[in-house]
Amino acid sequence: MRAVLEARQKAAAVRVEDLEAELERVRAALAEAEEVLRRRVIGLEQYLEALAEEEAPAAAGGGVSQRKPVGPRRAVPHRQDAAGTEVLSVDYQALMAAALEAGAEGLGVRRAAVVLGWDSASASRVEGARARLKRLVERGWLVEEKPGRFMLPAPEQDAVGAGRPGGGS
Repeated sequence: MRAVLEARQKAAAVRVEDLEAELERVRAALAEAEEVLRRRVIGLEQYLEALAEEEAPAAAGGGVSQRKPVGPRRAVPHRQDAAGTEVLSVDYQALMAAALEAGAEGLGVRRAAVVLGWDSASASRVEGARARLKRLVERGWLVEEKPGRFMLPAPEQDAVGAGRPGGGS
């Protein structure tokens, strides 16, 4: 009889150990699920706050929407629509200054990546810099007379270089 009771005790002890191990796994899974839930709640709250901030100016305007019109966002305005480089973002202003410094040699894309604070050894960063330079060309801020060399248009370069507002032509 003693052997039977000892065997039952060992079986019960093994069962307790198994259940304790399973309980630890469930607690870990619960902690992970609670963390995911916490992040999702925070994300939803941030989204709702941002949405409320967007709608608040429209409501305060007396029914007149103060939102920007829907349509393509022009991070780089066309040159003819702008008085000077101050309308450009800081990155684009830095590219314009680097193009001015480069002068007739023109600004290369690797140098542009460095000006933007990016790794010039990274192909994706260099291509990102090229895309920004091409955008400046498309909008009339720069010209690409030689492939891969970006410079200020000749009249703009004279005006900026001499410090005369309004152009030198």
